[in-house]
Amino acid sequence: MASIVAHASPLLRLRVANFAPKTYRSNLVHSRGLSTFKFSSFLPATFLPFPIAIRSPSLPLLPNITPIYQLQHEHHQQQQTRTKMTKTKKRRRAKIIERQRRVSLGLPAKPLPPKYIPKDTPVINAISRQQRDAESAAFDVAAAQEMKEKIQKSEETESLRFQFEGLVMSDRVKRLLDLRNGNQKEVVASQKKRGMELFQLREGDTGSSAVQVVALTTRIQQLQTHLAKHKKDNSGKRGLDALFVRRRKVLDYMERKDFESYRKVVKSLGLVR
Repeated sequence: MASIVAHASPLLRLRVANFAPKTYRSNLVHSRGLSTFKFSSFLPATFLPFPIAIRSPSLPLLPNITPIYQLQHEHHQQQQTRTKMTKTKKRRRAKIIERQRRVSLGLPAKPLPPKYIPKDTPVINAISRQQRDAESAAFDVAAAQEMKEKIQKSEETESLRFQFEGLVMSDRVKRLLDLRNGNQKEVVASQKKRGMELFQLREGDTGSSAVQVVALTTRIQQLQTHLAKHKKDNSGKRGLDALFVRRRKVLDYMERKDFESYRKVVKSLGLVR
């Protein structure tokens, strides 16, 4: 008996209750003339898996009987009902009230963002396009002349190995310390140092944005030469992509903060932006 409602004599109900274990005796429920014995696993499987209502001769059957599972479901729904305002509902309500207040005052429903410019505002250029092009050309000429002077000045100083520049020594020692006798690592380090000196803001500057771009470009060129020979170096390709990203970020920063230095670096190194 999966679940039985036994409504015979009280003696029959007592016998059924005694037949069931103690853990299931409390499942004998009386409701409007029905006694429901809930589903239990100890009863045979030949009985129906749903409650069966049998009229008891001693108890009258009342109309409009509500099943017990429906009463339990309604009770569960009542427990889930929220009767108070949550924080989210309060915030939404406050926003609605604020919008209604702004509309009543003749203002937009939502406040405009800072430095808002209407779409119909006419755009007035301070100078014409021809003047801007002329200023840009003059700036390029001045930057090229400045860079040329720096290159000539750097060529006057000899590049020696182990950073021995500026020391007084014989010609024989200079020939020994000449950079042509150095390895590839020393040549690349010397080229990187001379390139960084062209864009230094002060002596010993190694951290300004322009100097960082020069250092990254030197490293990128070195990796490109290496990958042209070792095409299956996948880790080197990954490092090269990371260097490209770093250089692009520094150039984006320079474009926002110092546009003149940005133009000098891009034109001097021949970068495509």
